[in-house]
Amino acid sequence: MIDVSEKEATHRRAIATGRIRMAPETLRAVVEGRGPKGDVLQVARLAGIMGGKRTGDLIPLCHVLPDASVEVDVRVDESLPGVAARAEAKVHGRTGVEMEALTAVSVALLTVYDMVKGLDRGMVVEEVRLTRKEGGRSGMWESEEA
Repeated sequence: MIDVSEKEATHRRAIATGRIRMAPETLRAVVEGRGPKGDVLQVARLAGIMGGKRTGDLIPLCHVLPDASVEVDVRVDESLPGVAARAEAKVHGRTGVEMEALTAVSVALLTVYDMVKGLDRGMVVEEVRLTRKEGGRSGMWESEEA
C-alpha cells in the first residue's frame, strides 16, 4: 500500500463511465420495467453507490475512504442499444478517488447484467474507463474522449 500520510489533503474528484450492450428486446424489457428482478436502473444505481463506497474492501491495497461521496447515474442508451453508467466520486483527502468511480461504474453495470441475464446472456460490458480526475499532486487530467 502506498504511504499517503505525508501528502497534503486536497479536494479530489474522479469521473468514470461505462456501458453495457444488450439485445433491443432486452432493453425494451428494462425500459418497460419487465426485468425479472425489478427496477433495473434504480437497483443498478444503488449497487454502484454501494460498490464505490466499498472499494477499499474489494481491491487489495486500495485505501479505504469512508468520507468519499459517490454519485451514480444509470440511463438507457437506445443507440447502443443498452445502458450507460457514469459515476462521480469526491473526497477531501490524501489519495485520489479514481478507483471508487471505476468500481461504482463496474458494479452498476454488473448489476444490470445480473438483473436481466435471464433474458439475455450475450450482454457485453464495455468501455469502463476514467474520463476525468482532479486534485492531488498531478492536478487535473481528462481523457481525450471526455
